[in-house]
Amino acid sequence: MPLVRFDLIKGRSPDQLAKLLDHAHRALVESFRIPESDRYQVVTEHEPIHVVALDTGLGFQRTKDLVVVQVVSRPRSMMEKTAFYSSLAKALEDKCGVSPSDLIISVVENTDADWSFGKGEAQFLTGSLAGVKNEDAIEGPHFGARQHRG
Repeated sequence: MPLVRFDLIKGRSPDQLAKLLDHAHRALVESFRIPESDRYQVVTEHEPIHVVALDTGLGFQRTKDLVVVQVVSRPRSMMEKTAFYSSLAKALEDKCGVSPSDLIISVVENTDADWSFGKGEAQFLTGSLAGVKNEDAIEGPHFGARQHRG
């Protein structure tokens, strides 16, 4: 269950925003092999003066179309992450007109014990999520020793 945060410069229409979020989710589903229903996205729009995103010396030219994406997720392989970076850059360029140089992505990893989907419960740990067996969720010297893909 990735939680995806988007920081954008104000100015996109509701349709443009919906398209961006849809393509970002599709890239996650394909790259991280998560269920389609694992969709948690939060958008924050900023005044242009409130965003500073230099190029880290890479020679990029940033524009008002800048998209900063932070994905909070259970651990993912290097292949999954790089597939996501590539897939998202291609989709946003092809479908939304966002230049790959206007895309910044960060993946922040956490564990099963770091999630509660509601009711003050740790559903990955209790096994109450559909498709997660209790013995898969709580095992070994620490919680989340065996993790399902989600």
